[in-house]
Amino acid sequence: PESLPVTRTGTRQVPGSRQVFCPSNPDYAHAADRIVRRLAQRYADHPAVVLWHVHNEWGNHNALCYCDVSATAFRLWLRERYETLDGLNAAWGTDFWSQRYGDWQEIQPPRDTPAFVNPTQDLDYQRFSSDALLRRHRTESALIREHAPDTPLTTNLMGTLEKKIDGFAFAEQCDVVSVDHYLTAADPQAHIGLALNADLARGMASGAPWMLMEHSTSAVNWQPVNVAKKPGEMRRNSLAHIARGADSVMFFQWRQAKAGAEKWHSAMLPHNGTQSSTWREVTRLGRHLRALTDIRGSTVDAHIALVFDWHAWWALELDARPSSHLRYLDLVHSWYEALWSLGHTCDIVPPGSDLTAYRAVLAPSLYLVTDDDAENLHSYARGGGHLLVGAFSGVVDVNDHVRPGPQPGAFRDLLGLTVDEYLPVRPTDRIALADGSAAHTWAERLVLHSAAATLRFAPGAAGAPAAGEPAITHNPVAAGTAGYLATHPEPAVLRRTIEAFCRAAGARPAADVPVGVEAVRRRTSAGGSFLFLINHLDEAVTVPARGTDMISGLSYEGKCRLGAGDVVIVRE
Repeated sequence: PESLPVTRTGTRQVPGSRQVFCPSNPDYAHAADRIVRRLAQRYADHPAVVLWHVHNEWGNHNALCYCDVSATAFRLWLRERYETLDGLNAAWGTDFWSQRYGDWQEIQPPRDTPAFVNPTQDLDYQRFSSDALLRRHRTESALIREHAPDTPLTTNLMGTLEKKIDGFAFAEQCDVVSVDHYLTAADPQAHIGLALNADLARGMASGAPWMLMEHSTSAVNWQPVNVAKKPGEMRRNSLAHIARGADSVMFFQWRQAKAGAEKWHSAMLPHNGTQSSTWREVTRLGRHLRALTDIRGSTVDAHIALVFDWHAWWALELDARPSSHLRYLDLVHSWYEALWSLGHTCDIVPPGSDLTAYRAVLAPSLYLVTDDDAENLHSYARGGGHLLVGAFSGVVDVNDHVRPGPQPGAFRDLLGLTVDEYLPVRPTDRIALADGSAAHTWAERLVLHSAAATLRFAPGAAGAPAAGEPAITHNPVAAGTAGYLATHPEPAVLRRTIEAFCRAAGARPAADVPVGVEAVRRRTSAGGSFLFLINHLDEAVTVPARGTDMISGLSYEGKCRLGAGDVVIVRE
């Protein structure tokens, strides 16, 4: 029973679902290791085993445990990170509210407390909890590799847009990156979320082909209304993942379970068997996949990077920020949707990655940024790159300490401006911009130095609380440029801003297609290329294409008619 997880309020959870364990508990670790070792010994040389799947969806239901065992493990983690109590007290800013620690045993997890928890303590607990799960993954992986050193291994990293673990850290410990993805039925633009999820999976794989471990043939079972997929939607979803770098597309589940919590989750073989429309769609997809084997091993063509960072996400959404409505995924989604609607393919990468190959780099939200990552972005712009940064970025360091001097701390010289004051607004407020459009959620009062305004807030009351002040700026940086959005524009103006930015950077879409149609290109090392054209519209369109349809065998000499909801894959 001591291995059962404990919530922030002190409730010990009970068996009856899944992942009912504390990631730091040694009894659980001993039992899990025993099972892993026996499985590895038994199946290491089995000819059918081509890939090991370690655990599944680490931290999906138990990412944070607040038990006493976790408290002990947290203290050990802190001692490794800070070495001394003076180092910890400095990092946590414990002089504030008289929180200074004189003994390691005094430190507890950020459990339920009358007022705000120390924010750096809370942030470090997110890091510790992710690392505790990563330690389990590394231990189980090592046990498998003792017996099967030549067989690759992976773990299902869930839908990549999960706050629970640092996906980039886990991806480094996998031979093949694999994720799952399930559509949100209530979202009419769910296919854009699919593309974002897939691009992040590819970023976690450092651009290499990756594996879709799970998606659904039709409805899932955990949403308020589990809407079935429309005819052709499952095929379109599957091929969209392949377009964005997947070399394997799999489903949960093979045969629909007749009992248990997921008996109403769709499957390749549903309850009504091989006479069902779902079965017919699955077998049709299988026939089409056979025609696409030459695509395996090719990589996705992307000239734009979008910066994503779990630590910045964790820090932005801690308590006691200027606005609780400043949500990390909302910012990432809005910028990504603009890119998607413009037809651009982007890699989604951590801020410390090599950016030199990209014509444009977008950083929607980097409230927290380390010194090294900030320098990496500076270096990219100085070297001729084009960087666009979102509001409230560069503000705090790795310990969630506000950077000294005028804001935006880490980026003020890069952006050629300072922030006089951050000006969040109520969710219902709209801020008028000088071009007649509007923004929401956030504004800043800027002081420009070397930067120039490309769009201002409208004058007068409509543009309050920063009436007449710069809203979007541009700054020359050595051989490159750095732009800044001091607000959150409505979709149309955000799209125009990103369109102009990408055009100036020399980034072009894979093909000239209308909004609602995806065009993504994969290339082989030998110089071959494959153009994926995916129509999410309810009407047929004509799009540019030259080559042979890999599924139908049709040839295109400059134009292709793409039916409503259809997918064409052209060998160019």
